[in-house]
Amino acid sequence: MNRIALGKRLREERIRCGMTQEQTAESINVSTTYVGLIEHGERSVTLEKLILLAQCFHVTVDYLLQDSLPLTPSLQDKQLLSLWSSASEQERNLILSIMQSVLCSSNEK
Repeated sequence: MNRIALGKRLREERIRCGMTQEQTAESINVSTTYVGLIEHGERSVTLEKLILLAQCFHVTVDYLLQDSLPLTPSLQDKQLLSLWSSASEQERNLILSIMQSVLCSSNEK
């Protein structure tokens, strides 16, 4: 787990909620120093405290961890990459044009 990315996300959520480190520490029953160390990526957070933080900020644990876990490409991602890799430059330009048209038309609805 990337502690720095997690700490950054926790800090962003704490600020978004308008909470101080002191208020956050009090709500999860830890010291203010501990909250600061977690936010700076210098300490790991236990699963129990991570769950309490998620509840405190009204977000999910996976949302807090999204920047700190490596992404595994989905089957669709792999298929798209394979098709893209085998396409010529002209085909890639056509694919991009089609994708832009589809996305623009779906945004207009």
